[in-house]
Amino acid sequence: MSSQRPQSVTVVAPAKLNLTLDITGLAPNGYHLVDMLMQTVSLYERVRIEKSDDITVRLPHSFVPGGTSNTAYQAAVAFFQHTGLLAGARITIYKAVPVRAGMAGGSADAAAVLVGLNHLYRAKLTMQELCEIGLSVGADVPFSLMGGTMRVSGIGEVMEPVCACPTCWFTVVMPQSGVSTPQAYALYDEKGTDVRPDNDGAVTALREKDLNTLCTCMANALQFSSPSRHNEPICTKLKECGALAAQMTGSGAAVFGVFREEEQAQHAREVLSASYRNCWVLHPVRRGAHIPQPPSKRGKRNRPRTASIE
Repeated sequence: MSSQRPQSVTVVAPAKLNLTLDITGLAPNGYHLVDMLMQTVSLYERVRIEKSDDITVRLPHSFVPGGTSNTAYQAAVAFFQHTGLLAGARITIYKAVPVRAGMAGGSADAAAVLVGLNHLYRAKLTMQELCEIGLSVGADVPFSLMGGTMRVSGIGEVMEPVCACPTCWFTVVMPQSGVSTPQAYALYDEKGTDVRPDNDGAVTALREKDLNTLCTCMANALQFSSPSRHNEPICTKLKECGALAAQMTGSGAAVFGVFREEEQAQHAREVLSASYRNCWVLHPVRRGAHIPQPPSKRGKRNRPRTASIE
């Protein structure tokens, strides 16, 4: 058996939705302090990482730049600085998560790079170490590494696992125009809001597997100061289709509805697709960025219609 070390690896990393989002203050560094429930969902970035002498990032068929401002590039730099390894990586990102959507696509890319480099170079960093590196890249990167259902506070660095989200389906709708996160928070600072989620009630509902109560506790404090004009009409249409709750995720611009049955969620997607090109039906997943097992080790089984990679 060959002991040759792998020269490349492919990592998948899921998008996230905010079941709740509250803003509780400002940190000394100017970041907003948050209290939110975050959930990874079955829409995945796919990131291929190859050993190299320098760091390059490619994004085929995407307008996202691959230079030094890209979170994947920054994650690679942070990894090599932390480990002291004199090495590089050729990174290719196959985008699936929309940009400026509030779904942490860039953070998922960074998380995938950290997981992939840790594997390729056998650095043996713990998840805690990877999360510390990830936080230096972006506030959502630690959650993108961990995945599942988490209560997240501070600036994103304090993560508390909570009970898994009950079985449900999300119809996610992305308007044509995205939202700048700094702009969204600046507008919140200017306008504020009196709409707050009930995070404690939501955690209790998760523990009791009570989807109805969870949905009554959900809210996003950023939604009502958002520059996107699509939030209200999309939420209205999702509720008309039977959504138990409908709201913006993160700083926007994506909006999602929560459905008990997949058939309802698929119907809502069909209805919204008449006005919005980018619509998905997704479900909760319990993992963050990871290296999928080869098909031969996973056995033969049908994939969900949402193209989930478990």
